[in-house]
Amino acid sequence: METHSQVVDRLRSSFRSGVTIPEQFRRTQLTKLMSMLKDNEEQILNALHKDLAKPKFEAILSEVDIVINELHHAIANFKSWMQPEYVSKNLATKLDDCFVKREPLGVVLIIGAWNYPLQLLILPMVAAIAAGNCIVVKPSEVSAATDSLIAELIPKYLSQDCYAVVSGGAEETKALLQNRFDHIFYTGSQTVARSILQAASVHLTPVTLELGGKCPCFIYGRVNIAAAARRLAWAKFFNAGQSCVAPDYVLCSLATRDALLPALREALEGFYSKEPKTCPDLSRIVSPRHWMRLMELLKKSSGKVVLGGESDQEEKYIAPTVLVDVSEDDALMEEEIFGPILPILTVESLEEGIDFINRKEKALAVYVFSDESSVVNTVLEKTSSGGFCSNDGIVHMTLPSLPFGGVGASGWGSYHGRWGFETFSHQRACMLRGWALERLNGLRYPPYSDEKLGWLRWTTSPKSSCSLM
Repeated sequence: METHSQVVDRLRSSFRSGVTIPEQFRRTQLTKLMSMLKDNEEQILNALHKDLAKPKFEAILSEVDIVINELHHAIANFKSWMQPEYVSKNLATKLDDCFVKREPLGVVLIIGAWNYPLQLLILPMVAAIAAGNCIVVKPSEVSAATDSLIAELIPKYLSQDCYAVVSGGAEETKALLQNRFDHIFYTGSQTVARSILQAASVHLTPVTLELGGKCPCFIYGRVNIAAAARRLAWAKFFNAGQSCVAPDYVLCSLATRDALLPALREALEGFYSKEPKTCPDLSRIVSPRHWMRLMELLKKSSGKVVLGGESDQEEKYIAPTVLVDVSEDDALMEEEIFGPILPILTVESLEEGIDFINRKEKALAVYVFSDESSVVNTVLEKTSSGGFCSNDGIVHMTLPSLPFGGVGASGWGSYHGRWGFETFSHQRACMLRGWALERLNGLRYPPYSDEKLGWLRWTTSPKSSCSLM
């Protein structure tokens, strides 16, 4: 069995050979990746159900189809993304070819997450392949069945000279990070992200961090309460709340809260029945450790459970749970919940809600529910987050033409569509110059004079710019 350094060296040798550079090679690998997903959909769904009890409906939408749609988008567009981007010029560069050339970075490492173990590994892989890189992928060991399946399928479908899978736990990841990569793309927790940054700093390796945080859902002003409750419940309890972009808590007025609670009860009973434990459409918590963490948060909270609260340790089950009378310093507000627990906090004005959001670290997403465009626009203008969506949750991240990523503590960098291609590319500034206009170039040679300086400043100023390419 190869060591990690041997795997990286083998892939680096392939990259240096130039095999990943041609457009046709990239297209072939993306097409094979598409075939991998379509040929093995049933196995993928079984693995996801084994890991998280994911319903087929949710698994297809959030794991399979989102990646297939990304592949279609990349295959249709990456050839144009590869083309030189010509830039505007001034008089001094009028006869030069000036352009930006996208070049692959080299050998990149993609570390996936357990909550969407296929999507969060393969989506960035699509971008890295389209950009022409060699790739080491590290699936999450927590979602063991999907990890094992990915390790089996990728070598069968993709070039083993250019793409490799490394499985294992925290120690395996730590050892892998000792190798030099040209980029590291990580999805997961802030704690692990700090360790990855330390390892990357040794080699000055650039990183993309897709993290999370506490995404607020601010409900204010006129709103369709029934629709808001359904959309909130779907976004929060999809995948049992184990989504980095799930609404983490709700901010609303006391009156809105009192109207929202019965609407949430009706929505949850409509989604998962009055016995959600028996409902096949509700996922389970990924591991006993994560189940215990969530139960400890509930135990420490001073909030009042008004919906749900039931649990079963053996099944790693927690019912969709809603709490009220939660304070800003409550245990549930100290960290990202990442589970089917929704605290509702009250604020009485638009300004108070915005101030509350801005006191926290910048979230991966901010959600605002309101029929009033002035409310939506005010929250959009006066807050900062990785993404923003009004009157819905999660869906903004499904569009390949929008960048997905955090800001500040919720992440560095973005991907999806063209944005992922750019993340895994170096934007190389290029100027192709011949020997013409040497007399003009003489303005910059010694001996210097004020006259030369004056002419040179004019030829390089925006006033002399032209649109010739």
